[in-house]
Amino acid sequence: MDFSKIHVLILEGYARQALPMIKAFYKLGCTVTTLNASKLDVGYASRYPHYKKIGICSRNDYKGTVRQVRELLQTNKYDLVVPLVDFSADLLARNYEEFRKYAKLATNPFDIYDLAQDKLKTMQICMENNIPCPQTLTGIRDVESLKDIDIKYPIIIKPRVGYGAVGFKVIKSYHDLQSVVANKKIDLSDYVIQEYIPQTDVQFEAAMFVDSKNDIKSALVFSKNRWFPVEGGSSTLNITIDRPDIVETCSRLLKTIGWRGCADVDLIQDPRDGIAKVMEINPRVSGSVKICFEAGIDLARQIIEYEFGEEVTKYKEYKLGQRLRCSQTDLLWFLKSPNRFKSEPSWFSFKQTKDHIFSLEDPLPWLSFSIQAVMRYKAEMRKRKE
Repeated sequence: MDFSKIHVLILEGYARQALPMIKAFYKLGCTVTTLNASKLDVGYASRYPHYKKIGICSRNDYKGTVRQVRELLQTNKYDLVVPLVDFSADLLARNYEEFRKYAKLATNPFDIYDLAQDKLKTMQICMENNIPCPQTLTGIRDVESLKDIDIKYPIIIKPRVGYGAVGFKVIKSYHDLQSVVANKKIDLSDYVIQEYIPQTDVQFEAAMFVDSKNDIKSALVFSKNRWFPVEGGSSTLNITIDRPDIVETCSRLLKTIGWRGCADVDLIQDPRDGIAKVMEINPRVSGSVKICFEAGIDLARQIIEYEFGEEVTKYKEYKLGQRLRCSQTDLLWFLKSPNRFKSEPSWFSFKQTKDHIFSLEDPLPWLSFSIQAVMRYKAEMRKRKE
């Protein structure tokens, strides 16, 4: 396949996963354009994109982003559009029929996409198909619905659609739930209500790729050994591991919903029974996608092969023990965590470790990302406290 004839548009140049995807498409020979909100976005600071657009791509301006993407696609310059975070993947899925007239879209039609993005629907599919997941309540409309249900506290509530643990709350009693719902004006029909799994064990992610025949073409599992905020958030250190049980769980889930292309499944290991249980599906490439490339899986190649009807390259193995570290948030973890000197592996260990952002070949994005991280810090922490 002649990759040099393909022009890729990558949305959300601010996302940390933009860098490995941009570089991978560039090295395949594709022409790469990034859509950025600022010249500080890593997708703008990087040396790899051939073209860098400044425009609207923000969850705070949905209509403006739709208009921006439509205007770009109507130029007929782009062959493939790749979303990097849930917002843009959702936008493309909702406008799938219109936008695919102009370019290939690396997402799924909305009916399939919604089964993955809606955490309650995902949990229902898991429970109906005996796929390991936390015990989850369904049909809950309000607090009174829980009054006579035999449920063991603590429980957790989290938005059915969301990211980065925003809105995640641990509820210790029925009275606590009443207070949270009243004070935050929460509509419980928009939330997932499920058992609380003690966060004393390891969390995992599985980066998966499913082709048009419902075959798994790659499945990479990594442990999330540290994350920030410490109470629950995005991973700051990941390590590739061998967990066939997790691959089997995630394969069954994605095949059941009919998913195609890239998806990322979050799991938590329950210390009470030792089983890794599905928490949610991220219906896009992983935020830690760089670890896939470092371990020997080329997701950019797979995306192009799938979208253009070629046989998708199958990766049966990957390098174990590869580490991916986000230096900015891992530093915050060290400053905030009471376990800073007890971490396994040690915070001071850099064995087989790559940074999410930093690269000697492309150093400027690390600086721009750091500046943006400082600028966004207070706002991001505020979201998690709301």
